[in-house]
Amino acid sequence: MTERAEIGVFGGSGFYSLLENQRDVKIETPYGAPSEELALGTVAGRRVAFLPRHGRTHSLPPHMINYRANLWAMKSLGVTRIIGPCASGSLSAAVKPGHFVVCDQLVDRTNSRKDTFYDGPVTTHVSFAHPYCPQLRPLAVKIVKDAGVVCHERGTVVTIQGPRFSTVAESRWYSQAGWEVINMTQYPEAYLARELEMCYVNISLITDYDVGLEGQPGIEPVTHEGVIAVFNANNQKVKNVILALIERMPEKRECKCGSALSGARL
Repeated sequence: MTERAEIGVFGGSGFYSLLENQRDVKIETPYGAPSEELALGTVAGRRVAFLPRHGRTHSLPPHMINYRANLWAMKSLGVTRIIGPCASGSLSAAVKPGHFVVCDQLVDRTNSRKDTFYDGPVTTHVSFAHPYCPQLRPLAVKIVKDAGVVCHERGTVVTIQGPRFSTVAESRWYSQAGWEVINMTQYPEAYLARELEMCYVNISLITDYDVGLEGQPGIEPVTHEGVIAVFNANNQKVKNVILALIERMPEKRECKCGSALSGARL
């Protein structure tokens, strides 16, 4: 394949306008079609591949995304690092709408998703103790702070199956466990990147308080209109952070993400 990129971005379709010299490429994978054709272009001289995880018109709900095809397509282009921003809910009163969280841990509460490339015959157990790249996380934190956005330097994201939202009981359970962020797409996206030995960093834009926090002082019940308002008000900030992260990303990888398969096979 002649098309190449070094950095991949999953996110909303608004990122299309930020790529220079953009062209779309259709990639076939052993796992079916990705969510959309991939957009290839440059940012600050770096070759970037972009893919809206929900499709160009947001036609794919979280549980219907072909995560394996999406990650395989990125890998086939030569991508070694993935930026995975996402809109998320808050499980903590201290994590407010409009804040950004650079997550360091993940809890999987999904079911029946295709979440591995290694179904045999070679048994493969890839470590996922620390889900996010230790080299990219501190850089993302610094860039978010430099942008003047309130940044939580770490946090645990619990990924639920979707498309339904949590019940109050479920949400309170997650909050009582000490988790901060709730989302529907981080798993298996982040894990599949690790299986393919790609770095992965998450930036969660908090759009609302989850339902378990309702009734606490100063916290209003979530509304669709409120979520959209927060997202629209902060969407450009997310784009600016992604652009800066691409521009300032070191060329040399100094983490263990690129050797995740070492010792993983029996």
